[in-house]
Amino acid sequence: MIPITRNVVDEKVLEKAIGHYREKGIILPTFAQMQNPDLIPGRIKDKLKNIGLWDLHPLNLFRITWKNEPKASGGLFGAPNFIVLPRSLTGIDTPIIVMLGKWFPTGAHKVGAAYGCLAPRIITGGFDPTYHKAVWPSTGNYCRGGAFDSYLMDVTAVAILPEEMSRERFAWLREIGAEVIATPGCESNVKEIYDKCWEIKRTRKDCMIFNQFEEFGNSCWHYEVTGNAIEEAYRMVAGKDAHLAAYISATGSAGTIAAGDYLRTKFPHMKVVASEALQCPTLLQNGFGGHRIEGIGDKHVPWIHNVRNTDVVTAIDDEDCMRLLRLFNEKEGQEYLAANGVDKELVSMLDTIGISGIGNILSAIKTAKHFEFTGEDVMVTIATDSAEMYGSRLEELTAERGSYSLLQAARDHEKCMLGTAPSTMKELGYNDRKAIHNLKYFTWIEQQGKDVEDLRQLWDDRRIWPQIFSQPARWDELINEFNERTGLLV
Repeated sequence: MIPITRNVVDEKVLEKAIGHYREKGIILPTFAQMQNPDLIPGRIKDKLKNIGLWDLHPLNLFRITWKNEPKASGGLFGAPNFIVLPRSLTGIDTPIIVMLGKWFPTGAHKVGAAYGCLAPRIITGGFDPTYHKAVWPSTGNYCRGGAFDSYLMDVTAVAILPEEMSRERFAWLREIGAEVIATPGCESNVKEIYDKCWEIKRTRKDCMIFNQFEEFGNSCWHYEVTGNAIEEAYRMVAGKDAHLAAYISATGSAGTIAAGDYLRTKFPHMKVVASEALQCPTLLQNGFGGHRIEGIGDKHVPWIHNVRNTDVVTAIDDEDCMRLLRLFNEKEGQEYLAANGVDKELVSMLDTIGISGIGNILSAIKTAKHFEFTGEDVMVTIATDSAEMYGSRLEELTAERGSYSLLQAARDHEKCMLGTAPSTMKELGYNDRKAIHNLKYFTWIEQQGKDVEDLRQLWDDRRIWPQIFSQPARWDELINEFNERTGLLV
């Protein structure tokens, strides 16, 4: 049966963790505080005024929220961080709300997904921070988030990611003191990451692996925190006659798309759309390949993806994403957009969208055109990180293709965004969803040794997903008990 965390599993290990955190002065935030920073004690907020967003300080655990003030140092909290893309940029009447991961510590929301995996293990006595090392297998931002959280929670981190990821990721991980393991391949080479995890399981008894593709803490964090932030952002934007028409998310680890499960409870008729790379159309065509949309590893269906709740699959050409990355960030591209009616303030904020965020936006445009959405419809999607993570990619594109120009900007906007067509996508019926769910068998049962009865339960048991997503309430009770026993809240 799928495990549901309810109680402490090892009191001795828990007591060691409490004593260690008491000594180190580490306080753990609750999921409720991440969802609503108004619940954070005032004395913690006072201290945060003197701490930078990326500083390696334990109190920055309280900045794992969509509601950080958008500033590098000394900021507190406010509304969710997002921008709204209008017709002048997208070519469609339907506004697209883009949630911005840039204003999390490390510049990506994966610090939340990682916290959702590590914290429950610590507060239930399943992880000893004085002995265990936390292994973070990832195609990019998740291992960065895991390494950051580990440092703040005084845990040794081991980061695993493909060797072809951007230089910025590797440099930062080494700077933060993580052990870094580069596996063969690119974004799509997830199996090579899994193979390294199996090697570590066999040879390093002090390591505990937090595989984002199978850790329900990942999807639970997004359900509870990202889902609520999206609802708040939508209600800030929506007019009297508006309705939330679609939520679009790259599948990746299937953590972020779990916000759609929350949103479905509030907006039952909305579409939940999964986005992937056309060069590796795993959900669309059971396909394979390599691609350049960093942050959305594929060639498999994540264990934690509630496929029953996915309505549409879209596939995006990674070439369009790379060309739009230049349009959004090169001076000539920004000048072209401003001269063609895109608000200058919005143009100045397009660098808050990374490559996978661009892919999500293109999927949103496909979705709007396919369903013939109007200006009364609203769509929401995610920018996991910003262009700040991809400076080396822009340098590579310049070296390969030459300097950017106004003419190239016009071509890129016309072809890659305004010309986005409702093709390479599929509405999913019952049998389509079940077929995608069944693909989990080959990765998770044959390769990763899970129980086939658990696979059946994830499809057949209508109660299991609500039970999984209800866990943060119990975790918050245990976090509060943990902090009380450290005595640090007094």
